[in-house]
Amino acid sequence: MSLTRESALNIAQVLTEALPYIQRFTNRTVVVKFGGNAMVDPALHDSFARDIVLMKLVGMNPVVVHGGGPQIGSLLEKLNIQTEFVDGMRVTNAETMDVVEMVLGGSVNKEIVASINRNGGKAVGVTGKDGQLIRARKLTVNRYSPELKAPEIIDIGHVGEVDKIDTEVLNLVLGSNFIPVIAPIGVGEQGESYNINADLVAGKIAQVMQAEKLMLLTNVAGLLDKEGEILTGLSTGQVDELIADGTISGGMLPKIGCALDAVKSGVASAHIVDGRVPHAVLLEIFTDEGIGTLITNRRL
Repeated sequence: MSLTRESALNIAQVLTEALPYIQRFTNRTVVVKFGGNAMVDPALHDSFARDIVLMKLVGMNPVVVHGGGPQIGSLLEKLNIQTEFVDGMRVTNAETMDVVEMVLGGSVNKEIVASINRNGGKAVGVTGKDGQLIRARKLTVNRYSPELKAPEIIDIGHVGEVDKIDTEVLNLVLGSNFIPVIAPIGVGEQGESYNINADLVAGKIAQVMQAEKLMLLTNVAGLLDKEGEILTGLSTGQVDELIADGTISGGMLPKIGCALDAVKSGVASAHIVDGRVPHAVLLEIFTDEGIGTLITNRRL
C-alpha cells in the first residue's frame, strides 16, 4: 500500500524531530529499568524490545535492568509458598530466594533477551552474580516500636542493597556491541544471593556508568501534582520541594528518590516513563514533548 502525501510528511516530521536527539546521544549510555505492565503485555513487551534495538542501531548504548515481581508472586503461589511484604519489600527466606533466582535469572531474563534478539538486536543476559557485577549487603528494616520505645530491626531475609557495581563486566558486554540485560540479583561477601529492588540497581548502574539517562518504566503517567497534572522538566531542587510539601509521597517516593540520587550523582537526566504506552522509551528520548516526568540538573 502506497503512502499518502500526508502520511509521508508525518513520517518525515518524526524523523527530523528525532535527528538532533540521535546526534546528541550517540555513544552515550542509557540505563532503562523494564517493569510493570510492559513486562506482561505481549504487545508492549515487543514494542519495548524494538525500541531498545533501534537505540542500539542509531549509536546509543542501552543497558536494560528488569524486575519480575508479578512473575515471582505467580510461581510462589503455584508452589504454595506463602509470601509476606514489609514496607513494600518481599520477605525472602532461602526457599523464596531460590524461586527469585529461578524467575529473575532464568525465565524473565531469557524472555527479554529472546525478544530483543528476535527483533534484530544482540542481547546477552546476566545476573548481578555474574562476574560479581553487583556486590550486595543485607538490607535491614528499622521500624519504630511503641512497646519498646525504640526502633525495631526487622529481618526480611535475602533482601539486599547495592554495595558496589563492578563496571568491568558491563564494559566488556558493551564493548562487544551487545545489549546487556541485567537481573537484579546481588552477591554477598560469602557468595550468598540477595534480591534487590530493580529501580535501585538501575539507578546505581546509571551512576557508575555516568549514563546520559536513567529511565524507569512504571504503571503511571509520571509524577503528578496535587491537581493530577503531569509534572516534567524538574530540577533536583524542585523535586526536593515537592517531597517536602507532600506532593510526592507513598509508593512514588522510592522511585523518585532513586531518580533524584542518580541525577545528583552525575547522571544527566532521569525519566519516570509510562510503560503502558507503546514505544514509550522512544517517545521519551526522541520527541520534543516526551511522555513522562523528566528530572535534570541541566537548564532546559
